[in-house]
Amino acid sequence: MRLGDFGSRSVRTSRFQRFPAMKTRKVFGISLSLILINMASIMERADENLLPAVYREVSEAFRAGPTELGYLTFIRNFVQALSSPLAGVLVLHYDRPTVLAMGTLCWALSTAAVASSQLFYQVAFWRAVNGFGLAIVIPALQSFIADSYKDGVRGTGFGLLNMVGSIGGIGGGVLATVMAGKEFWGIPGWRVAFIMMATLSGLIGILVFSFVLDPRKALVITHGRDESSERSTLVGKNNFLSSNVWRDSWTAMKAVMKVQTFQIIVLQGVVGSLPWTAMVFFTMWFELIGFDHNSSAILLSLFAIGCALGSLLGGLIADQISKIHPNAGRVMCAQFSAFMGIPFSWFLLTVIPQSVNSWSIFAMTLLLMGLTISWCATCANNPMFAEVVPANHRTMIYAFDRAFEGSFSSFAAPLVGILSERIYGYDPKSVKLLEGSAPEAFALSRGLLSMMVIPFGLCCLFYSPLYITFKRDRENARAMSLKEQELL
Repeated sequence: MRLGDFGSRSVRTSRFQRFPAMKTRKVFGISLSLILINMASIMERADENLLPAVYREVSEAFRAGPTELGYLTFIRNFVQALSSPLAGVLVLHYDRPTVLAMGTLCWALSTAAVASSQLFYQVAFWRAVNGFGLAIVIPALQSFIADSYKDGVRGTGFGLLNMVGSIGGIGGGVLATVMAGKEFWGIPGWRVAFIMMATLSGLIGILVFSFVLDPRKALVITHGRDESSERSTLVGKNNFLSSNVWRDSWTAMKAVMKVQTFQIIVLQGVVGSLPWTAMVFFTMWFELIGFDHNSSAILLSLFAIGCALGSLLGGLIADQISKIHPNAGRVMCAQFSAFMGIPFSWFLLTVIPQSVNSWSIFAMTLLLMGLTISWCATCANNPMFAEVVPANHRTMIYAFDRAFEGSFSSFAAPLVGILSERIYGYDPKSVKLLEGSAPEAFALSRGLLSMMVIPFGLCCLFYSPLYITFKRDRENARAMSLKEQELL
Protein backbone atom coordinates (compact mmCIF):
# COMPACT_ATOMS: atom_id res chain seq x y z
CA MET A 1 0.00 0.00 0.00
CA ARG A 2 1.33 3.44 -0.94
CA LEU A 3 1.27 6.45 1.30
CA GLY A 4 -0.77 8.32 -1.25
CA ASP A 5 -3.63 5.86 -0.84
CA PHE A 6 -4.71 7.70 2.30
CA GLY A 7 -5.23 10.89 0.28
CA SER A 8 -3.08 13.97 0.02
CA ARG A 9 -5.15 16.05 2.39
CA SER A 10 -6.75 15.52 5.77
CA VAL A 11 -10.47 14.89 5.86
CA ARG A 12 -12.13 17.88 7.46
CA THR A 13 -13.31 17.71 11.02
CA SER A 14 -16.83 18.25 12.23
CA ARG A 15 -19.09 20.98 10.93
CA PHE A 16 -21.60 20.37 13.67
CA GLN A 17 -20.00 22.33 16.52
CA ARG A 18 -22.18 22.22 19.61
CA PHE A 19 -19.92 24.31 21.86
CA PRO A 20 -17.13 26.82 21.37
CA ALA A 21 -13.56 25.74 22.04
CA MET A 22 -13.19 24.43 25.55
CA LYS A 23 -11.09 22.15 27.72
CA THR A 24 -12.16 18.70 28.85
CA ARG A 25 -14.01 18.72 32.19
CA LYS A 26 -12.75 16.41 34.92
CA VAL A 27 -14.44 14.66 37.83
CA PHE A 28 -12.09 13.55 40.64
CA GLY A 29 -9.21 13.91 38.19
CA ILE A 30 -10.85 11.71 35.54
CA SER A 31 -12.03 13.11 32.21
CA LEU A 32 -15.82 13.55 32.22
CA SER A 33 -15.83 12.60 28.54
CA LEU A 34 -14.18 9.24 29.27
CA ILE A 35 -16.59 8.61 32.15
CA LEU A 36 -19.63 9.18 29.95
CA ILE A 37 -18.15 7.21 27.05
CA ASN A 38 -17.65 4.24 29.37
CA MET A 39 -21.21 4.64 30.65
CA ALA A 40 -22.40 4.48 27.04
CA SER A 41 -20.37 1.28 26.64
CA ILE A 42 -22.04 -0.14 29.74
CA MET A 43 -25.50 0.51 28.31
CA GLU A 44 -24.54 -0.83 24.89
CA ARG A 45 -23.38 -4.15 26.34
CA ALA A 46 -26.40 -4.33 28.64
CA ASP A 47 -28.70 -3.88 25.67
CA GLU A 48 -26.88 -6.61 23.73
CA ASN A 49 -27.41 -9.11 26.56
CA LEU A 50 -31.08 -8.43 27.19
CA LEU A 51 -32.68 -10.68 24.59
CA PRO A 52 -30.39 -13.73 24.96
CA ALA A 53 -31.05 -13.65 28.72
CA VAL A 54 -34.80 -14.12 28.13
CA TYR A 55 -34.73 -16.46 25.14
CA ARG A 56 -36.80 -19.06 26.95
CA GLU A 57 -39.54 -16.56 27.85
CA VAL A 58 -39.54 -15.11 24.33
CA SER A 59 -39.71 -18.66 22.96
CA GLU A 60 -42.81 -19.31 25.06
CA ALA A 61 -44.45 -15.94 24.32
CA PHE A 62 -44.04 -16.19 20.54
CA ARG A 63 -43.89 -20.00 20.16
CA ALA A 64 -40.41 -19.81 18.66
CA GLY A 65 -37.69 -22.46 18.64
CA PRO A 66 -33.91 -22.04 18.61
CA THR A 67 -33.89 -21.46 14.86
CA GLU A 68 -36.35 -18.55 15.09
CA LEU A 69 -34.53 -17.13 18.11
CA GLY A 70 -31.27 -17.41 16.20
CA TYR A 71 -32.81 -15.41 13.38
CA LEU A 72 -33.49 -12.55 15.81
CA THR A 73 -29.80 -12.36 16.60
CA PHE A 74 -28.96 -12.79 12.91
CA ILE A 75 -31.22 -9.90 11.87
CA ARG A 76 -29.76 -7.51 14.42
CA ASN A 77 -26.14 -8.46 13.71
CA PHE A 78 -26.59 -8.45 9.94
CA VAL A 79 -28.21 -5.01 9.87
CA GLN A 80 -25.53 -3.78 12.26
CA ALA A 81 -22.82 -5.08 9.95
CA LEU A 82 -24.33 -3.54 6.82
CA SER A 83 -24.85 -0.19 8.56
CA SER A 84 -21.43 0.06 10.24
CA PRO A 85 -19.70 1.92 7.36
CA LEU A 86 -22.20 4.74 7.89
CA ALA A 87 -20.51 5.41 11.24
CA GLY A 88 -17.21 5.90 9.45
CA VAL A 89 -18.76 8.43 7.07
CA LEU A 90 -20.59 10.32 9.82
CA VAL A 91 -17.59 10.60 12.12
CA LEU A 92 -15.40 11.90 9.32
CA HIS A 93 -17.58 15.02 9.20
CA TYR A 94 -19.45 15.30 12.51
CA ASP A 95 -18.23 15.17 16.09
CA ARG A 96 -18.46 11.77 17.72
CA PRO A 97 -20.59 12.76 20.74
CA THR A 98 -23.37 13.75 18.31
CA VAL A 99 -23.06 10.45 16.43
CA LEU A 100 -22.99 8.48 19.69
CA ALA A 101 -26.12 10.24 20.96
CA MET A 102 -27.97 9.49 17.71
CA GLY A 103 -27.10 5.81 17.88
CA THR A 104 -27.91 5.53 21.58
CA LEU A 105 -31.35 7.07 21.18
CA CYS A 106 -32.00 4.80 18.20
CA TRP A 107 -31.30 1.62 20.13
CA ALA A 108 -33.23 2.94 23.16
CA LEU A 109 -36.32 3.42 20.98
CA SER A 110 -36.02 -0.05 19.47
CA THR A 111 -35.52 -1.69 22.86
CA ALA A 112 -38.69 -0.09 24.18
CA ALA A 113 -40.54 -1.17 21.05
CA VAL A 114 -39.50 -4.82 21.55
CA ALA A 115 -41.08 -4.67 25.00
CA SER A 116 -44.43 -3.71 23.48
CA SER A 117 -44.33 -6.14 20.53
CA GLN A 118 -47.14 -8.68 20.31
CA LEU A 119 -46.04 -10.57 17.19
CA PHE A 120 -42.77 -12.24 16.31
CA TYR A 121 -42.24 -10.23 13.12
CA GLN A 122 -42.57 -7.02 15.17
CA VAL A 123 -39.74 -8.17 17.42
CA ALA A 124 -37.66 -9.00 14.33
CA PHE A 125 -38.23 -5.52 12.84
CA TRP A 126 -37.24 -3.68 16.00
CA ARG A 127 -34.18 -5.88 16.46
CA ALA A 128 -33.11 -4.71 13.01
CA VAL A 129 -33.53 -1.08 14.12
CA ASN A 130 -31.52 -1.94 17.24
CA GLY A 131 -28.72 -3.20 15.02
CA PHE A 132 -28.71 0.09 13.12
CA GLY A 133 -28.24 2.05 16.35
CA LEU A 134 -25.42 -0.20 17.53
CA ALA A 135 -23.75 0.09 14.12
CA ILE A 136 -23.36 3.82 14.63
CA VAL A 137 -22.25 3.63 18.25
CA ILE A 138 -19.63 0.86 18.42
CA PRO A 139 -17.08 2.14 15.84
CA ALA A 140 -17.38 5.67 17.26
CA LEU A 141 -16.70 4.35 20.78
CA GLN A 142 -13.66 2.42 19.59
CA SER A 143 -12.11 5.33 17.69
CA PHE A 144 -12.80 7.64 20.65
CA ILE A 145 -10.73 5.36 22.90
CA ALA A 146 -8.01 4.99 20.23
CA ASP A 147 -7.65 8.78 20.11
CA SER A 148 -7.62 9.09 23.91
CA TYR A 149 -4.62 6.79 24.56
CA LYS A 150 -1.08 6.57 23.17
CA ASP A 151 0.27 3.52 21.32
CA GLY A 152 2.06 1.96 24.30
CA VAL A 153 -1.01 1.92 26.56
CA ARG A 154 -3.81 1.61 24.02
CA GLY A 155 -4.38 -2.06 24.87
CA THR A 156 -5.04 -1.06 28.48
CA GLY A 157 -7.44 1.64 27.31
CA PHE A 158 -9.44 -0.82 25.26
CA GLY A 159 -9.26 -3.32 28.12
CA LEU A 160 -10.79 -0.78 30.50
CA LEU A 161 -13.55 -0.02 27.98
CA ASN A 162 -14.35 -3.70 27.60
CA MET A 163 -14.20 -4.30 31.33
CA VAL A 164 -16.64 -1.55 32.23
CA GLY A 165 -18.78 -2.55 29.25
CA SER A 166 -18.90 -6.06 30.62
CA ILE A 167 -20.34 -4.65 33.83
CA GLY A 168 -23.24 -3.49 31.71
CA GLY A 169 -23.44 -6.90 30.09
CA ILE A 170 -23.58 -8.55 33.49
CA GLY A 171 -26.17 -6.08 34.74
CA GLY A 172 -28.35 -6.39 31.67
CA GLY A 173 -28.20 -10.16 31.61
CA VAL A 174 -28.79 -10.60 35.34
CA LEU A 175 -31.57 -8.01 35.42
CA ALA A 176 -33.44 -9.61 32.56
CA THR A 177 -32.90 -13.18 33.76
CA VAL A 178 -34.03 -12.46 37.32
CA MET A 179 -37.02 -10.37 36.24
CA ALA A 180 -38.04 -12.79 33.47
CA GLY A 181 -39.92 -15.22 35.68
CA LYS A 182 -42.00 -12.53 37.44
CA GLU A 183 -44.75 -10.06 36.66
CA PHE A 184 -44.86 -6.35 37.52
CA TRP A 185 -48.23 -4.59 37.47
CA GLY A 186 -49.52 -7.43 35.34
CA ILE A 187 -46.72 -7.04 32.78
CA PRO A 188 -44.28 -9.92 32.15
CA GLY A 189 -40.94 -9.22 33.81
CA TRP A 190 -38.88 -9.53 30.64
CA ARG A 191 -40.90 -6.71 29.03
CA VAL A 192 -40.39 -4.48 32.06
CA ALA A 193 -36.62 -5.13 31.89
CA PHE A 194 -36.58 -3.94 28.28
CA ILE A 195 -38.47 -0.75 29.18
CA MET A 196 -36.07 0.02 32.03
CA MET A 197 -33.04 -0.47 29.81
CA ALA A 198 -34.50 1.75 27.10
CA THR A 199 -35.09 4.56 29.58
CA LEU A 200 -31.55 4.42 30.97
CA SER A 201 -30.06 4.26 27.46
CA GLY A 202 -31.96 7.36 26.38
CA LEU A 203 -30.70 9.23 29.44
CA ILE A 204 -27.07 8.28 28.73
CA GLY A 205 -27.48 9.40 25.13
CA ILE A 206 -28.60 12.86 26.25
CA LEU A 207 -25.67 13.14 28.69
CA VAL A 208 -23.16 12.12 26.02
CA PHE A 209 -24.50 14.73 23.61
CA SER A 210 -24.45 17.44 26.24
CA PHE A 211 -21.10 16.94 27.99
CA VAL A 212 -18.66 14.80 25.99
CA LEU A 213 -15.82 16.58 24.15
CA ASP A 214 -14.38 14.89 21.07
CA PRO A 215 -10.58 14.33 21.41
CA ARG A 216 -10.16 15.51 17.83
CA LYS A 217 -11.68 18.87 18.78
CA ALA A 218 -9.25 19.18 21.68
CA LEU A 219 -6.40 18.43 19.25
CA VAL A 220 -7.59 21.16 16.92
CA ILE A 221 -7.64 23.62 19.82
CA THR A 222 -4.14 22.56 20.83
CA HIS A 223 -2.88 23.30 17.33
CA GLY A 224 -4.33 26.81 17.48
CA ARG A 225 -7.26 26.42 15.12
CA ASP A 226 -10.47 28.00 16.34
CA GLU A 227 -14.02 27.17 15.47
CA SER A 228 -14.41 29.84 12.80
CA SER A 229 -11.27 28.78 10.90
CA GLU A 230 -12.41 25.18 11.05
CA ARG A 231 -15.81 26.07 9.69
CA SER A 232 -14.29 28.10 6.86
CA THR A 233 -12.61 25.01 5.40
CA LEU A 234 -15.90 23.26 4.84
CA VAL A 235 -17.96 23.43 1.71
CA GLY A 236 -21.36 25.06 1.70
CA LYS A 237 -24.21 25.11 4.16
CA ASN A 238 -25.26 21.54 3.45
CA ASN A 239 -21.77 20.15 3.77
CA PHE A 240 -22.76 16.55 4.55
CA LEU A 241 -24.66 16.37 1.24
CA SER A 242 -21.88 17.90 -0.86
CA SER A 243 -19.89 15.89 -3.38
CA ASN A 244 -16.61 16.65 -1.58
CA VAL A 245 -17.83 14.87 1.57
CA TRP A 246 -18.66 11.67 -0.25
CA ARG A 247 -15.51 11.85 -2.35
CA ASP A 248 -13.38 12.16 0.79
CA SER A 249 -15.34 9.32 2.41
CA TRP A 250 -14.83 7.11 -0.62
CA THR A 251 -11.09 7.88 -0.56
CA ALA A 252 -10.91 6.90 3.12
CA MET A 253 -12.84 3.68 2.48
CA LYS A 254 -10.53 2.59 -0.32
CA ALA A 255 -7.46 3.43 1.75
CA VAL A 256 -8.64 1.34 4.68
CA MET A 257 -9.54 -1.63 2.48
CA LYS A 258 -6.01 -1.74 1.02
CA VAL A 259 -4.29 -2.14 4.40
CA GLN A 260 -3.16 -5.79 4.57
CA THR A 261 -3.17 -5.87 8.38
CA PHE A 262 -6.83 -4.84 8.25
CA GLN A 263 -7.59 -7.60 5.73
CA ILE A 264 -5.95 -10.27 7.89
CA ILE A 265 -7.61 -9.18 11.13
CA VAL A 266 -10.97 -9.13 9.38
CA LEU A 267 -10.34 -12.64 8.03
CA GLN A 268 -9.64 -14.04 11.48
CA GLY A 269 -12.53 -12.02 12.87
CA VAL A 270 -15.00 -13.52 10.41
CA VAL A 271 -14.44 -16.97 11.92
CA GLY A 272 -13.38 -15.77 15.37
CA SER A 273 -16.70 -13.99 15.92
CA LEU A 274 -18.75 -17.14 15.27
CA PRO A 275 -18.26 -18.68 18.74
CA TRP A 276 -19.15 -15.42 20.50
CA THR A 277 -22.35 -15.09 18.50
CA ALA A 278 -23.24 -18.72 19.23
CA MET A 279 -22.81 -18.10 22.96
CA VAL A 280 -26.11 -16.20 23.06
CA PHE A 281 -27.64 -19.66 23.65
CA PHE A 282 -25.75 -20.23 26.91
CA THR A 283 -28.61 -19.00 29.11
CA MET A 284 -31.14 -21.15 27.31
CA TRP A 285 -28.81 -24.16 27.51
CA PHE A 286 -28.37 -23.84 31.28
CA GLU A 287 -32.11 -23.52 31.81
CA LEU A 288 -32.71 -26.61 29.66
CA ILE A 289 -30.25 -28.49 31.90
CA GLY A 290 -32.54 -27.59 34.80
CA PHE A 291 -30.98 -24.52 36.43
CA ASP A 292 -33.43 -21.88 37.59
CA HIS A 293 -33.27 -18.23 36.54
CA ASN A 294 -31.04 -17.16 39.42
CA SER A 295 -28.54 -20.00 39.00
CA SER A 296 -28.34 -19.39 35.25
CA ALA A 297 -27.86 -15.67 35.82
CA ILE A 298 -24.99 -16.29 38.24
CA LEU A 299 -23.27 -18.67 35.80
CA LEU A 300 -23.48 -16.15 32.97
CA SER A 301 -22.33 -13.40 35.34
CA LEU A 302 -19.23 -15.39 36.26
CA PHE A 303 -18.45 -15.86 32.57
CA ALA A 304 -18.94 -12.14 31.98
CA ILE A 305 -16.72 -11.29 34.95
CA GLY A 306 -14.02 -13.56 33.56
CA CYS A 307 -14.31 -11.89 30.14
CA ALA A 308 -14.19 -8.43 31.72
CA LEU A 309 -11.05 -9.18 33.72
CA GLY A 310 -9.57 -11.10 30.81
CA SER A 311 -10.00 -8.23 28.36
CA LEU A 312 -8.16 -5.89 30.73
CA LEU A 313 -5.52 -8.52 31.52
CA GLY A 314 -4.95 -9.20 27.83
CA GLY A 315 -4.54 -5.50 27.10
CA LEU A 316 -2.08 -5.04 29.96
CA ILE A 317 0.02 -8.08 29.03
CA ALA A 318 0.09 -7.17 25.35
CA ASP A 319 1.15 -3.59 26.12
CA GLN A 320 4.13 -4.91 28.07
CA ILE A 321 5.11 -7.61 25.58
CA SER A 322 4.80 -5.16 22.67
CA LYS A 323 7.50 -3.03 24.30
CA ILE A 324 9.87 -6.00 24.06
CA HIS A 325 8.57 -7.39 20.76
CA PRO A 326 6.85 -4.42 19.05
CA ASN A 327 6.12 -6.29 15.82
CA ALA A 328 5.00 -9.65 17.21
CA GLY A 329 3.98 -9.28 20.86
CA ARG A 330 0.31 -8.44 20.27
CA VAL A 331 -0.07 -11.22 17.69
CA MET A 332 1.35 -13.83 20.09
CA CYS A 333 -1.11 -12.79 22.80
CA ALA A 334 -4.04 -13.00 20.39
CA GLN A 335 -3.08 -16.48 19.19
CA PHE A 336 -2.78 -17.73 22.75
CA SER A 337 -6.26 -16.42 23.60
CA ALA A 338 -7.88 -17.86 20.47
CA PHE A 339 -6.27 -21.27 21.04
CA MET A 340 -7.55 -21.46 24.62
CA GLY A 341 -11.10 -21.41 23.30
CA ILE A 342 -10.65 -24.95 21.95
CA PRO A 343 -9.98 -26.93 25.17
CA PHE A 344 -12.38 -24.82 27.24
CA SER A 345 -15.27 -25.25 24.75
CA TRP A 346 -14.68 -28.98 24.58
CA PHE A 347 -14.53 -29.35 28.36
CA LEU A 348 -17.58 -27.14 28.99
CA LEU A 349 -19.87 -28.74 26.42
CA THR A 350 -18.83 -32.40 26.43
CA VAL A 351 -16.94 -33.35 29.61
CA ILE A 352 -18.93 -31.71 32.42
CA PRO A 353 -22.07 -33.75 33.23
CA GLN A 354 -25.16 -31.80 32.13
CA SER A 355 -26.82 -31.85 35.51
CA VAL A 356 -27.80 -29.30 38.14
CA ASN A 357 -25.32 -31.05 40.44
CA SER A 358 -22.47 -29.78 38.24
CA TRP A 359 -23.12 -26.10 38.97
CA SER A 360 -19.81 -25.48 40.76
CA ILE A 361 -17.79 -27.08 37.92
CA PHE A 362 -19.69 -25.01 35.36
CA ALA A 363 -19.00 -21.88 37.41
CA MET A 364 -15.25 -22.42 37.68
CA THR A 365 -14.92 -23.41 34.03
CA LEU A 366 -16.83 -20.38 32.79
CA LEU A 367 -14.79 -18.00 34.95
CA LEU A 368 -11.44 -19.38 33.73
CA MET A 369 -12.72 -19.63 30.17
CA GLY A 370 -13.75 -15.97 30.15
CA LEU A 371 -10.42 -14.97 31.69
CA THR A 372 -8.38 -16.52 28.85
CA ILE A 373 -10.43 -16.36 25.63
CA SER A 374 -11.34 -12.66 25.74
CA TRP A 375 -8.01 -11.06 24.90
CA CYS A 376 -8.05 -10.73 21.10
CA ALA A 377 -9.91 -7.44 20.71
CA THR A 378 -8.00 -5.56 23.41
CA CYS A 379 -4.54 -7.11 23.08
CA ALA A 380 -4.32 -7.04 19.28
CA ASN A 381 -7.23 -6.10 17.01
CA ASN A 382 -8.24 -2.67 18.28
CA PRO A 383 -4.75 -1.37 19.20
CA MET A 384 -3.28 -2.60 15.90
CA PHE A 385 -6.06 -0.97 13.88
CA ALA A 386 -5.22 2.36 15.50
CA GLU A 387 -1.57 2.04 14.44
CA VAL A 388 -1.98 1.09 10.77
CA VAL A 389 -4.07 4.07 9.57
CA PRO A 390 -3.86 7.84 10.19
CA ALA A 391 -5.92 9.12 13.12
CA ASN A 392 -8.70 10.59 10.99
CA HIS A 393 -9.41 7.16 9.45
CA ARG A 394 -9.70 5.24 12.70
CA THR A 395 -13.48 5.24 12.90
CA MET A 396 -13.61 4.07 9.30
CA ILE A 397 -11.36 1.06 9.96
CA TYR A 398 -13.36 0.06 13.06
CA ALA A 399 -16.60 0.50 11.11
CA PHE A 400 -15.50 -1.74 8.26
CA ASP A 401 -14.17 -4.32 10.70
CA ARG A 402 -17.64 -4.48 12.27
CA ALA A 403 -19.22 -4.64 8.81
CA PHE A 404 -17.25 -7.65 7.62
CA GLU A 405 -17.06 -9.56 10.89
CA GLY A 406 -20.65 -8.89 11.85
CA SER A 407 -22.14 -9.83 8.50
CA PHE A 408 -20.58 -13.30 8.58
CA SER A 409 -20.75 -14.01 12.32
CA SER A 410 -24.47 -13.18 12.31
CA PHE A 411 -25.07 -16.57 10.69
CA ALA A 412 -23.75 -18.40 13.77
CA ALA A 413 -26.89 -18.10 15.92
CA PRO A 414 -29.34 -19.52 13.34
CA LEU A 415 -26.79 -22.22 12.44
CA VAL A 416 -26.68 -23.33 16.08
CA GLY A 417 -30.48 -23.60 15.99
CA ILE A 418 -30.50 -25.49 12.68
CA LEU A 419 -27.81 -27.93 13.82
CA SER A 420 -29.55 -28.51 17.15
CA GLU A 421 -32.96 -29.15 15.58
CA ARG A 422 -32.18 -30.94 12.33
CA ILE A 423 -29.05 -32.92 13.21
CA TYR A 424 -29.06 -33.42 16.98
CA GLY A 425 -32.82 -33.77 17.49
CA TYR A 426 -33.84 -30.65 19.42
CA ASP A 427 -37.67 -30.53 19.68
CA PRO A 428 -39.01 -27.11 20.72
CA LYS A 429 -42.49 -28.54 21.32
CA SER A 430 -41.24 -30.78 24.12
CA VAL A 431 -39.71 -27.90 26.10
CA LYS A 432 -41.66 -26.61 29.09
CA LEU A 433 -40.99 -23.17 30.53
CA LEU A 434 -40.60 -24.22 34.16
CA GLU A 435 -38.85 -27.54 33.59
CA GLY A 436 -35.53 -28.62 32.16
CA SER A 437 -35.16 -31.00 29.24
CA ALA A 438 -32.06 -33.19 29.14
CA PRO A 439 -32.40 -34.35 25.49
CA GLU A 440 -32.86 -30.80 24.26
CA ALA A 441 -29.96 -29.55 26.42
CA PHE A 442 -27.70 -32.23 24.92
CA ALA A 443 -28.78 -31.37 21.37
CA LEU A 444 -28.19 -27.66 21.92
CA SER A 445 -24.74 -28.31 23.44
CA ARG A 446 -23.68 -30.25 20.34
CA GLY A 447 -24.85 -27.44 18.11
CA LEU A 448 -22.84 -24.99 20.21
CA LEU A 449 -19.75 -27.21 20.11
CA SER A 450 -19.82 -27.29 16.31
CA MET A 451 -19.86 -23.49 16.14
CA MET A 452 -17.10 -22.95 18.70
CA VAL A 453 -14.19 -25.40 18.49
CA ILE A 454 -13.46 -25.22 14.75
CA PRO A 455 -13.80 -21.40 14.48
CA PHE A 456 -11.48 -20.88 17.46
CA GLY A 457 -8.82 -23.04 15.79
CA LEU A 458 -9.09 -21.23 12.45
CA CYS A 459 -8.99 -17.87 14.21
CA CYS A 460 -5.67 -18.78 15.85
CA LEU A 461 -4.22 -19.88 12.51
CA PHE A 462 -5.36 -16.80 10.58
CA TYR A 463 -3.46 -14.42 12.88
CA SER A 464 -0.10 -15.77 11.60
CA PRO A 465 0.42 -13.45 8.56
CA LEU A 466 0.39 -10.43 10.88
CA TYR A 467 3.97 -11.28 11.86
CA ILE A 468 4.91 -10.03 8.38
CA THR A 469 2.40 -7.28 7.52
CA PHE A 470 1.94 -5.33 10.76
CA LYS A 471 5.38 -3.69 10.86
CA ARG A 472 5.15 -2.46 7.26
CA ASP A 473 1.61 -1.08 7.60
CA ARG A 474 2.43 0.67 10.87
CA GLU A 475 5.45 2.40 9.36
CA ASN A 476 3.38 3.53 6.37
CA ALA A 477 0.70 5.00 8.66
CA ARG A 478 3.28 6.85 10.76
CA ALA A 479 4.88 8.34 7.69
CA MET A 480 1.50 9.47 6.39
CA SER A 481 0.59 11.04 9.74
CA LEU A 482 3.84 13.03 9.74
CA LYS A 483 3.10 14.19 6.22
CA GLU A 484 -0.37 15.37 7.21
CA GLN A 485 0.99 17.24 10.25
CA GLU A 486 3.43 19.10 8.00
CA LEU A 487 0.49 20.25 5.87
CA LEU A 488 -1.37 21.75 8.86
